[in-house]
Formats: sequence, structure tokens, C-alpha cells
Amino acid sequence: MALAVGVDIGGTKVAAGVVDASGAVLATTRRDTPDDDAQAALDAVVSVVEELRSGHDVSAVGVAAAGYVSADRTTMLFAPNLPWQDVPVRDEVAGRVDLPVVVENDANAAAWAEYRFGAGQGEPDLVCLTVGTGIGAGIVLDGALYRGRFGIAGEPGHVCVVCDGEPCGCGNAGCLEQYASGTALARYVRERGGTATGAEITALARGGDEVALEAFRLVGWWLGRGLADMASLLDPGLFVVGGGVADAGDLLLEPARASFAEHLSGRGHRPLADVRLASLGNAAGVVGAADLARS
Repeated sequence: MALAVGVDIGGTKVAAGVVDASGAVLATTRRDTPDDDAQAALDAVVSVVEELRSGHDVSAVGVAAAGYVSADRTTMLFAPNLPWQDVPVRDEVAGRVDLPVVVENDANAAAWAEYRFGAGQGEPDLVCLTVGTGIGAGIVLDGALYRGRFGIAGEPGHVCVVCDGEPCGCGNAGCLEQYASGTALARYVRERGGTATGAEITALARGGDEVALEAFRLVGWWLGRGLADMASLLDPGLFVVGGGVADAGDLLLEPARASFAEHLSGRGHRPLADVRLASLGNAAGVVGAADLARS
């Protein structure tokens, strides 16, 4: 059975695994992410690949990272959390490990993993959203990953939903991820006098804290509006929601589903896509990158 290495590069860690054709992760390793040296980041990728292939017969390598990837899946054009701008990652890594290499956006890799092996199995038209500090998304249409003409499709987090709204790191203002992300969740809590962040907010909400619950209601409401807009454009059969904020489960998904149904254009006269929690967790990027490389 053909094995591939998937590498998922985040802002703090380089996670990698050997993945078989069924999506099972057979071995894993990780490194800290170098944050200021493009060559050191490439070295980290090569290091995890070499470690994993030493004990497995690997046929290909997939590298996933947050940012813009060229249409031919060779070059990281821009990575906000990595020192990579116009870096030919495929050729640099392939030249050192002597294996075929594919480079992909991390949200695209996660979407492909959920489609192939996770919550999206059996649904050929889906959108997978990763709701964390920001919002990433991957799109699968008719059983194929949709990347757009220039390789940069799937950025609903940077669709403007509030004119002249909250400033966004992309350079614009009023983007969806400023209202429906972990960043927004923490801001809503601060605006109501709270001090909790991240997982603390989820724990408080589960314990019935009204400030935390209201913050999740707001994030879910905005997320549902975003889903309605995406449904108008793409008409998917399923939305899969993952990421750190989605670890809260129904605290996020219940208000999101309600808002989606409320804001969907033509509601009552068209099918309502399911909104489902992702099932592969932190392994999705590794699994998806490996499977894309193998196939």
C-alpha cells in the first residue's frame, strides 16, 4: 500500500506523519516552526521527512501551510505566519529528499482529508471551514479540490461583511473573520468585561457563564451569515466546520445553523445544506497533504 508523508506547517509547529491510502496515520513527528528564517523553515520540512522515511517506504511528500500557493502547487507565494514569500518550496524540498513533492494551502489539505476520510465522505460538493484565530476554507466541487484560476480560491474569511468594520490583518476592514473567529470570540468577551481567552471561554460557556455563551452566540450568528453567502455562490451539499473554535461543538454550531437557515437566500424553497463538525481534528492537514501528494 503506497505511503506518503504529509507535513502541516503552522505558526508554532511543523507536524508530519506517514499516511497510508486509507488515511491512517502510521507514524508522526514534529518540530518547532522557525519564525524568521526561510531556509530554516525548509530545513525543518526536510528534517521531518527524512526522519519518517527512514522507517517507511515513502513514495511522495505533501507540504501544507497557511497562505497563498501558486496554481501549479509548487511555490508559497505568501505565508502570513511563515518567512516564506515567493519560495519555490516544491523544488527546494524535492531536490533534497529525492521524492515527488506537492505544496498546498493548509485549509485545502484539511478539506480534502475530510472529504476523503472524514465528515465529508460521500458528499462530492462541500466547503470545509477552519475556524481558529482566523478563518480558512477549502472547497471540493464534484469530487475535486477547487483552487481557482490562480490557486487562491477559498478565502471566505476575507469577504467584507461590515463596511468600514473591524480592521483585518489582510489590509482591509470588516472581513468575516473579524466577527466569526477565535479573535472575535475573545473580543466579544473583553467588550463585556471578561478576561478569558481561547479554551477558557469554551470551558466557561460549558459551565453556563452568560458572557461566554453570548460570545459564542455572536460568533455563531456571524458564521451562519457567512455560510449563507457561500451557499448562494457555491450551493454545496455540506459545510464541515473544524478548527480550535469548533472544538466547542454545538456551542458554535447551533447558533451557526440557526443563522444559516435565517439568512439563506430563497429559504423555504431550496434544500438546506447540512452543517457538520469536522472529524479528523489536528491530523486533517497532514492526512490531506499526504493524500494529495500520493494521488
